Amino acid sequence: MDDTVTVRRNITVLTAAQALGGSSAPIVMSLGGLVGQQLADNPAWVTLPVSLFGLGLAIGTLPAAFVMRAWGRRGGYLFGALFGLAAGLIAAFGIFVSSFLLFCVGCFTAGLYGSYVQSYRFAAADAAEGALKARAISWVMVGGLIAAVIGPQLVIWTRDSFPGAPYVGSFLSQATLPLLSIPILLMLRTPQSASQSTSESSGRSLIQILMMPRYMLAVAAGVVSYGLMAFVMTAAPVAMVNTGHSVDSAALGIQWHLLAMFAPSFVTGRLMTRFGKERVTAAGMLLIAVSAVVALAGLELINFWGSLAIMGIGWNFSFIGATAMVTDCHTPGERAKAQGANDFMIFGTTAAVSFLAGSVLHNSGWAAINWLLFPPIALILVPLLWQAARKPQA
Repeated sequence: MDDTVTVRRNITVLTAAQALGGSSAPIVMSLGGLVGQQLADNPAWVTLPVSLFGLGLAIGTLPAAFVMRAWGRRGGYLFGALFGLAAGLIAAFGIFVSSFLLFCVGCFTAGLYGSYVQSYRFAAADAAEGALKARAISWVMVGGLIAAVIGPQLVIWTRDSFPGAPYVGSFLSQATLPLLSIPILLMLRTPQSASQSTSESSGRSLIQILMMPRYMLAVAAGVVSYGLMAFVMTAAPVAMVNTGHSVDSAALGIQWHLLAMFAPSFVTGRLMTRFGKERVTAAGMLLIAVSAVVALAGLELINFWGSLAIMGIGWNFSFIGATAMVTDCHTPGERAKAQGANDFMIFGTTAAVSFLAGSVLHNSGWAAINWLLFPPIALILVPLLWQAARKPQA
């Protein structure tokens, strides 16, 4: 089986795995703050479970890269699925016994699982060349579109499965998703050129890679796009409920956000091929700014849902664009360190800002959350547009 056939097969496998594994995040995002509100003693801690999910993502990225370098993509992903199973079981048990601590441990473990799922996008690009590389990343992210339906719908269908213990059923459902992904991941194959790279020199040191301006711009774009999205998404469900909207409305708002995050993936790869990665990334940043304007315009459901939907589209363009920029900055032998460092910085920053979200929401309100989006967007747009002017092609 030649590399092109293997790459295309892996894209299909990883898209299906993304649909299942990616469903874990929206469950935590939709319910983490609401369960926190139910179990936490301090109102400022209500978003702590979601923040710990982000922390687990950050802490898990470098060990996940090490595991996959030692065991291969398939072995690493199968090992990661065990974290997903444990996460749902621990979180469900924490809710059942009314333990905020155990629930937080479950959310943190879900983040460790997420660190493996997040690297599916890089695995799809292994051995891909030219336009196929950007499209491979984009197509795997389409699996997130299915996850955007599965996750919130599981919340709605199963949240009252256990009378007197709301949301236990949702997290038990979360635990089944990694099990379903295991037979799919067993079909993953290593492209011949990728397997050969393991015997090659490891290439430049991480410090040398970090010194590349293009690499650091790609990382910074990923940090800003993912960090701002998580900052808003962490606070949005609690803000909606506190404003008088229902839990179902909050879950549906997150679902619309997730659909908007992944639906553009059908065309994002083509847009990058035509207009360039930097231009698409910059357009995503501008859309994130527009989402803040919509949120600041009012507290009606249309403002929340509209803002979250626009934010999702902006995240898609900026995050996929930044990911594609990273893949241009390393050789096959360098990919573990370059990709691992990229995700560590993205999710480390995301964890830090999501920890702030609950406190900012509690002390300053929903408007403050959205006003804080503008400065980092302005900072990243300038070098992105400058780079786009220097490099007009993808």
